[in-house]
Amino acid sequence: MNLKNKKRLVQSLLGIGKKRIKFDPEKLSEIKEAITKKDIKGLINTESIILKQKKGHSRVRARKILIQKRKGRRKGIGSRKGKFTARLKPKKVWTSKIRVQRDFLRRLKEKELIDNKDYRELYLKSKGGFFRSKRHLKTYINERKLIKDGKK
Repeated sequence: MNLKNKKRLVQSLLGIGKKRIKFDPEKLSEIKEAITKKDIKGLINTESIILKQKKGHSRVRARKILIQKRKGRRKGIGSRKGKFTARLKPKKVWTSKIRVQRDFLRRLKEKELIDNKDYRELYLKSKGGFFRSKRHLKTYINERKLIKDGKK
């Protein structure tokens, strides 16, 4: 008994794949007699033609990876796409860097470890992008011996 055409009719009627269509083995004679789409619809309603559930993709692994990413893992060089500037905006990098440097200079000035003249000079240098980081600023101050009383 060839039911290929019946399967094709169900497929076109419901817009699903062949693998999801299953015929009830006890009602094959009824299915064989069905000719029109209307007949097929009736068989679907009486559950002579059974539709298997759609297979989905498991998201278990995806969720696990997402949790790891939230913790800050999986962000190595091999996982990166896009330029550094695409991942971190240059303005934000600059803002955070300059705030740290200015805060450091302000604290040195408040503790009176550097005088106003040196403070101004260092402030303008940091504004001009001379220092790469707070550590670079510290080494520059130590090399020039700008801190008073030998304190750090």
